[in-house]
Amino acid sequence: QVQLVESGGGLVQAGGSLRLSCAASGRTFSSYAMGWFRQAPGKEREFVAAISWSGGNTYYADSVKGRFTISRDNAKNTVYLQMNSLKPEDTAVYYCAVPKKPTGSWTVFFELMRGEYGYWGQGTQVTVAS
Repeated sequence: QVQLVESGGGLVQAGGSLRLSCAASGRTFSSYAMGWFRQAPGKEREFVAAISWSGGNTYYADSVKGRFTISRDNAKNTVYLQMNSLKPEDTAVYYCAVPKKPTGSWTVFFELMRGEYGYWGQGTQVTVAS
């Protein structure tokens, strides 16, 4: 059974930093792109960042570009999200996600995740105080 377990969320002041981790189990995801999404209260879930299976390619939402960094350690089956210069609008539940089949295409990655062909973690709360 595949499990994605996020950790590292919490309360931080604006301008501060947090590092989220997502540990995967039940399958080795070293051949899969992985990503982070978030959902703020009353809003739709939105994409944050994604990383290719090798870690060589990354993709970010415009709202976090230059502030967040996604990385992965395939030996640990873990993906990370380093969040710097946090803003109150970054407040949300952050979810780790991976598609149910490997793909080298960002287009297909997003199609799989939108089409519910993905595994999701339970989420970790990030709250940024102003």
